[in-house]
This record gives sequence, structure tokens and C-alpha cells, in this order.
Amino acid sequence: MPSKSSARLAALTIAAVCSAASAVVLTSPAHADTVRIHDIQGTTRISPYANQQVTSVPGIVTAVRTYGSTRGFWMQDANPDNNPATSEGIFVFTSSTPTVAVGDSVTVTGTVSEYVPGGATSGNQSVTEITKPVVTVVSKGNPVPAPVVIDAKSVPAVYAPAGDPAAKGSVNGLTLEPTKYALDYYESLEGMNVRIADARVVTATNPYSELWVTVKPDENRSSRGGTVYGSYDSQNTGRLQVESLGSTADFPVANVGDTLAGTTTGPMDYNSYGGYTLVASRLGALKSGGLQRETTAKQSPGELSVATYNVENLDPSDATFDEHAAAIVHNLQSPDIVSLEEIQDNNGAVDDGTVDASVTMGKLIDAIVKAGGPKYDWRSIDPVNDQDGGEPGGNIRQVFLFNPARVSFTDRPGGDSTTAVGVRKVNGNKAALTVSPGRIDPASDAWKNSRKPLAGEFVFRGRTVIVIANHFASKGGDQGLTAQYQPPARSSEVQRHRQAAEVNSFVNDILKVEKNADVVVLGDMNDFEFSDTAKILEGDGELWSAIKSLPKNERYTYDYQGNLQVLDQILISPAIKRGGNFDYDSVHVNAEFHDQTSDHDPQVLRFHP
Repeated sequence: MPSKSSARLAALTIAAVCSAASAVVLTSPAHADTVRIHDIQGTTRISPYANQQVTSVPGIVTAVRTYGSTRGFWMQDANPDNNPATSEGIFVFTSSTPTVAVGDSVTVTGTVSEYVPGGATSGNQSVTEITKPVVTVVSKGNPVPAPVVIDAKSVPAVYAPAGDPAAKGSVNGLTLEPTKYALDYYESLEGMNVRIADARVVTATNPYSELWVTVKPDENRSSRGGTVYGSYDSQNTGRLQVESLGSTADFPVANVGDTLAGTTTGPMDYNSYGGYTLVASRLGALKSGGLQRETTAKQSPGELSVATYNVENLDPSDATFDEHAAAIVHNLQSPDIVSLEEIQDNNGAVDDGTVDASVTMGKLIDAIVKAGGPKYDWRSIDPVNDQDGGEPGGNIRQVFLFNPARVSFTDRPGGDSTTAVGVRKVNGNKAALTVSPGRIDPASDAWKNSRKPLAGEFVFRGRTVIVIANHFASKGGDQGLTAQYQPPARSSEVQRHRQAAEVNSFVNDILKVEKNADVVVLGDMNDFEFSDTAKILEGDGELWSAIKSLPKNERYTYDYQGNLQVLDQILISPAIKRGGNFDYDSVHVNAEFHDQTSDHDPQVLRFHP
């Protein structure tokens, strides 16, 4: 997936779409008969006054945003109508720092605009705003309208309506049904003062002082306090993003399972980094849930331990080698084989043609020894420069890390960045790779601008095990769960489906030669265990995703916008699955924590070949 930091920094350089003039603050009586905020908001997501001038719209200032490219203030009508579908709040975009204060009674003249965070091509919903405002202060020190309480009872169980087929699946023109759909409920509160109480954290604080909570503590709760995303139809309606109007230095540094105790209050906003967001003018106190990092069981002498770990763009300039080493040695108990994803070349993002990663791997191996682990060996294939996606110049690739005291690697020369690995029969009916390590069909369009699978042949206690390390195409470009298009489009999965078919076909070739071959397919699949990508990988039983051996509330490797989900998987061939003599563990050391070393949790499989 694209770096969160690069995406956010890029967005911060973009001026707001809505042009605006500096607000003019006057003092005069309010106009008597005028358009009200609920008239502007209307009963759909698009204002009936969009692109029109409105005059002397009255309201009480409830919050002021004095930073960033979207400076302005929220105001709310003190005399609401009786229609729950029409919001009583609205954002006034001033561009420059507003001069009004909370509690001011104002009237606003300006243009109604529908601002789409992230731009129209993002598929996001729009925020109804008043732009180019002329603001008149009528009086000061007025009471702020009481916040609407958002809780488990008020948020509907169904996430979103189906979009209008005549509008390409958009929900924009549909009449809001806030008692039926969660997204309609949140939209009906756009710009209004809202409140949550004693909300459990379901995504840890990120570097931008944002976190996610749930107002539904029993909704698909994980064993460790998060909220699990278990299907495309269980989007988890109680999730809500929280950020602050105050200093980021005062923002709570939370992990999953912590609680924002007491009340958190502020206007309901919508942004491109998660949709509906409570922008808190008052934050609850952080109460720790005491979450600890997990440690997996140690493999027995007769067990082979195979792991996958996305180390998030690791290059020699990073300061995370010791943390990664500690996780591998202590939390993963020094697996016999580790598939590493996102190993960068020796100078990281410097785009000068370098593709060799020996310095990166040398630093990691030395750090593992320093942490008390074994002296690992490694195998990989350098990619063609800038052809495997990821950070430009970084040349990320998969790497096999293995403990030569426990397992041996079968080297067969000839594998390089453009040569396809094949399968041949040896010793009567045994499957062997034509090259080891080798890449699966690197010339296929399925791998265009994406990492090519790395296949390797290992021997453990005389038994051959074929391991295939993967890093499928990212979800970049998919529409968010809060998109105006429902259900949202998942355009990125088209390439992953082709990639899954390629890997399944290769495994099928192995099993045609040796039906009882021990094959492990693992890595960052960038897709869920219930997805079509996983179904294509599994095929007609050639593979099985072993994370499905865990209880549903423990199936996750990643935390995105309050949804714990599976992106990393280890799939096994029938010979490994058949006896059920294996253990699978998703080792939660990163995804739930604010001080994560990677955004992925590693996975471990232990079995008897």
C-alpha cells in the first residue's frame, strides 16, 4: 500500500478545492426571514442550494479550526426542524484564520459548495459548506447547542444503502434514512455538535494524531479489544475516527483496547482519510487497556517453523533493525524460515539503478545475532530496476531468511529476475524446482509493476518443502467504505486475481508431479481470507489459508480505519492440511500499537513435514 506519510504530506500541499475570500466580521442585527442550515443541508447528501448564494444564514458557532488548508468554523441552528434527515450544522470555509469565537451568534452570507475531500476521482462523499463568506456577529457568549449522543442504540446495524444504478451506484441522490443506515445517520449529523462516551479504541493513534473508536463495544469484538472485519457485509457500523481541534501534543497516545473515558465532544466532519470524523473540541481521558505484544510458541525439534513478515520498506538508513530483530528472535521464536516482504535495496529510495540488497540483509542478520538469535542465511533475486512497484527507487522484494542449523536451502543456478521457474520430476515421482531460488513467470502482465513471487526449495530432516514468497498488488485505488458509491469499487483486486491464478497454477504443476508435496505459499497477499483472491489461490483444494484455523475473532494481521483484517496469509498444500498436525499463529506485535515497527503483524506456521 502507499506510504501513509507520503500520501498525507502530499495532500497537505494541495489547496482546498473551494476558493474563498477572507471572512468579513460585522456587527448588525440578523435578518428575519432567511434560509436555515437545515434547508441548505436538505434530505440528501447534496444540498438543494449547491452553487447558489445564500444570505444571512443564522447559527451559533460551535467550533473553530485555525490550522491547515481547511480553516473555518462550524455553526449550528439553535432552532432545529423536526426532520431527522436534515443536519442542523454546517462548516463555513474561511480560508484564513477565522475571527469568530465559540458561542458567537452569527449570520453568514456566501456560496453553498459541495467539497469532495481527495477530489472527485476519489469517489468520496462531499461536505456541504458555505464558502466565500461574509460573517456578521449578532451577539457573543451564547450557549452552544447540546451535542447529539452517538451510541450503540443510535447507530443502525446496516452500514449503507445500495447506490442508485442510474447514478453509477452513487448514494448522493438518495433520501437519507438515518434510522436504517449507519452512513445515512452519520451524514444526517454532518457539521453538528456530537458526543461519544467511554469509547474503546479500535485503531491506535497514528503519526497524525488520529485514532478510531467504536461506539458498539460488542460489535465483532476481537479477543484483544479491537473490531474484526469478517466479510464485505460486516463493515462494523460503530467505527468512528477521532481527531482534535486542540494541540496535537495533547492528543492521547493510545493502543487498541484503550478507552477514551468520559465524554468526547465536537463537530462531525468528513475527510479523505477515513470518512466521518469527530473533530474533538473536548477529548475523553485515556484509560489504558494494558495490551501487551504477543509471543508465539517455540517450535519443537521435529517441527518446521515458517513465518511471513512485512518489514515495511526496510533499507540500511532505517533505525528499526534492532526492533525487527527482537520481534523475529523473541516474539516469533526464531523461525526456521522467514519470508520477508518489503526489503529495499542498499540505498533505499535513492533512484540510481541500485538493486542489490546485501547491505540491508547484512544489517538485519547482524541485528538478529545481536538480539540472541541464530546466524541466518538468505536467498533472493534482485528485481529489474523500478519494475516491481513500491517506493520509487526502493526496489522492494521478497527474501528467504533461513536458519542453516535447522534447514538447508537447495541451490539450483539459473534463476534471475527475468527467468521463469518451472517444475520437473526427479527420483521417480518427486517434484523439484528447475531453478532455486526462482521467480514465477516474471514476464506475465499479472506482475506488471508488482513483486514477482519467489520460489525456493528447502530440506528439513530429509523432507523437501517448497516455499513460495509473495507480495501481491496493493489496494491502492480502491474506494473507501464511506465512499459515495455503494458498494465501493475494488478496482485493485483485478490484478490480484490474476496473480492468485498464476500462483495457484504453479502449485498445481507441483502437485501434478507429486500429489503429497509439502508446499507453503505465504506473504503479504493484500487481500482478505474471505476474498475472491484467496478463493482463487486456494483453487480446488490445491491450497488452504491456514489463518482460517483460528477463531474468527483472532483472524487479523492489519488494522485499517478501525477494522482488524487479514492481509498476510500462509496457505498450505493438502499434505500439510490433511492430518491437521499444524499450529498457526498471528503474532500481534505491530498492528494494534501506536509505536509499531511495521504496520503488519507477522504470521507463523509450525508443522511436521
